[in-house]
Amino acid sequence: MSYASIDALQRMLADTVFSYASDRKKAAGRALGTLVETVTFYALRTWGLSDNVVIERRVPEFANPIIHHNVEFSLHPVRRRHEVDVSEIAPPVTAAKIRRQLPFLSGEKLKPVQVLTSNGIKRNAAVLVERDVGPVVANIDIARDRAVVCELATQPFAIVECKRVGVEEGMKKGPQTIEKAKQGAYVARSVSSLQKVRLRSGQFHGFVEKEDGSLRTGPYAEVLRELIEQDEPTGVPDFILTVGVVSNHGNWFTSDNPNKELRVLSQSYDWLLFLTDAGLAEFIDGLLLDPPVELTPVGDAFRASYTGKKGVNRFTKVRIDARADLLLRRWFREHRRDVERWFNVISPRESLATLRADLWRLAEKRVSDQ
Repeated sequence: MSYASIDALQRMLADTVFSYASDRKKAAGRALGTLVETVTFYALRTWGLSDNVVIERRVPEFANPIIHHNVEFSLHPVRRRHEVDVSEIAPPVTAAKIRRQLPFLSGEKLKPVQVLTSNGIKRNAAVLVERDVGPVVANIDIARDRAVVCELATQPFAIVECKRVGVEEGMKKGPQTIEKAKQGAYVARSVSSLQKVRLRSGQFHGFVEKEDGSLRTGPYAEVLRELIEQDEPTGVPDFILTVGVVSNHGNWFTSDNPNKELRVLSQSYDWLLFLTDAGLAEFIDGLLLDPPVELTPVGDAFRASYTGKKGVNRFTKVRIDARADLLLRRWFREHRRDVERWFNVISPRESLATLRADLWRLAEKRVSDQ
């Protein structure tokens, strides 16, 4: 089914899935934001970055560690990777039960986290313990009866944030529409050692201090490319590639017709992607509301999450029904090219293939030198 705008899709959700809510459209809008994050998470997994991802992590500002910012996804170098056989572990699968098979966790203060609950809800990127050298994160794979446990470095090599800003149907444009964009722009400009400065010509220059104290300046895109492709990963400490994913909020803009908010974000993140209305609608309509028979557990998990009762959500980037997760991972993997067409690259003038290659390069380079 096609929709004339994201508002039409939101109205449909409000009248069907969220008919129980006192403010149906607001509830549907919040769910759309959750689904944008979900699509982004599974796209990152499809790119082979599941071991690197931490969800909703506080990232410090560059050279100003007293201030932190929560980001949807941070991608960290993998220091060590372990696999644990969970076939003999009776649910719930907890951090304490996993520790029995991983001696390096002995004596560590574990978080009271369930990687898989008794009623079949898995926790993506479950942080088992926080250490000075970085978090230890677990992802369970029910198809293989394995839990992949990764010791990650503290400093991420990239962050990915999702923003859904704009004007809803029936609303007048107000200060709040630009404030969300400015918040995202501030985080994008403050967490990395690569600083962005605008010249009088309107062009951006990059400014970065190397580990030996020397300074590197030049056209921003040129310096950014140099940092990504440098052979020595420790040459520029605290460099973080910043990626924003923005989606429509109301009948607001397209990637070809940017509004002020979109311009602010595109001039702040190293990469800004636009999740199209058509792409989001295809995900919602084809996988959640009217899925093929083999994807029925995905639609069931989505609908079971929105009944008006508290504590039943089993369809978010953090907590998701384990069967739905298995099917989504398979579907995204088999339809990777279709999913990538859901995204338009706003900036820079590059392809998603370049972004994917850059993230791989950063992850592999950092891993080899840990």
